[in-house]
Amino acid sequence: MKQQSTVAAISTPLGVGGIGIIRISGPDALTVAARVFRPVGARRLEDAPGYTALLGRVFDAAGEIDDAIATVFRAPRSYTGEDVAELSCHGGLYLLRRTLRAVLAAGAQPAGPGEFTKRAFLNGKLGLTQAEAVMDLIAAQGDQAARSALSARDGALFARIRAVNGGLLELAAHLSAWVDYPDDEIPEITGEEIGAALRRARDGLAGLLSTYDLGRVIREGVETAIVGRPNVGKSTLMNLLAGYQRSIVTDIPGTTRDVVEDTVNLDGAILRLADTAGLRDTDDEVESVGVALARRRLETAGLVLAVFDSSDPLTGEDRALIESLRGRPAVAVINKTDLPRRIDLAWVSERIPHTVQVSAKAGQGMRELSAAVNEVLGLHRLDGGAALLANERQRLCAQRAAAAVDEAISTLDDSFTFDAVGVCIDEAIAALLELTGERASEAVVNEVFARFCVGK
Repeated sequence: MKQQSTVAAISTPLGVGGIGIIRISGPDALTVAARVFRPVGARRLEDAPGYTALLGRVFDAAGEIDDAIATVFRAPRSYTGEDVAELSCHGGLYLLRRTLRAVLAAGAQPAGPGEFTKRAFLNGKLGLTQAEAVMDLIAAQGDQAARSALSARDGALFARIRAVNGGLLELAAHLSAWVDYPDDEIPEITGEEIGAALRRARDGLAGLLSTYDLGRVIREGVETAIVGRPNVGKSTLMNLLAGYQRSIVTDIPGTTRDVVEDTVNLDGAILRLADTAGLRDTDDEVESVGVALARRRLETAGLVLAVFDSSDPLTGEDRALIESLRGRPAVAVINKTDLPRRIDLAWVSERIPHTVQVSAKAGQGMRELSAAVNEVLGLHRLDGGAALLANERQRLCAQRAAAAVDEAISTLDDSFTFDAVGVCIDEAIAALLELTGERASEAVVNEVFARFCVGK
């Protein structure tokens, strides 16, 4: 699908930087760029071949704006599949905005959010899951998120979906031919063969759906509650993980009364930390509110860092907390290991398998804590090239496809006609084609790209 308009936008983050880029894409991109850019020497921008960079200056009606480099990409060998010109000038916000105004005055239209990637999708340069991966790559906060997004952008998820859908398409074609042309010499397909093909598709979709939770953790991070009794070192641990003093640390029990939050990257695991008030019974009205908030965070957290004082014996509150965490994603953090140990370490580790010993004050034990967190979250098993469902749209499409395949299996088992089975298979195929974008409605496409930033 070809776009008729020529659009432009600032493609680099707004602010002060060494270089800023104005991207122009569309049938008149080179003509528009040539109206504001004057190359050094006799070369003309309009005549430049693709993958060419020209040194020159950009101008508007008032005069010279800045030195610049114009990079030319010719359709279809460009990011969008259209003619593209990129003007790279100094990265001051005033210079970029003035250059963009000159480009718009020369005939371009302002690009909308995700306009360039949307055109790449519409022109067949990217599938929809690959386009979504571009935004995930931009938003990546850690190594795992970046590698996962890069894998999806390179087509790993698209290929995995295609593999499942390919089997369904082959089955649908065989059923359709056998039903529509019963008198032709088409090899008959048996119910056992249909069932086997459907079960393969069901297994493939189940495997795909099982990646969603891990994909969400990698992309968005995990809500992580730091909990424990007062003065076990929760705030010291919070500050150590954050890399600066995020929480107030004193020897006075009950110092933390509100929930203190921060986001950290712990060796690729993105943790949305919440340092909570110490868990204890208290008559202090303000502290009791903080304790109630802490208990709510404990209940809803995707990961719990339960902190205990190595120099103190376990209390009834400690034991109750440990028992409540059985079977949950949790790490027992035995803190203050620089002091003589009095805690029953074996009792803790029997109930919380991932137990580590640290001294948050001395900064010791962080490697062990990181390894435990990655193991609890399943990140240690992650293949950097694995295909993961990345968002709710993708999950819902895969879920619809799985439900349709289940319905096809039930229809087959109930001895309905192959024609009825084919209807269910067609529904599964439609859901997967929507997932990849090969048969997505305009509304779905617009919703996907509305989440992009302008300039990408």
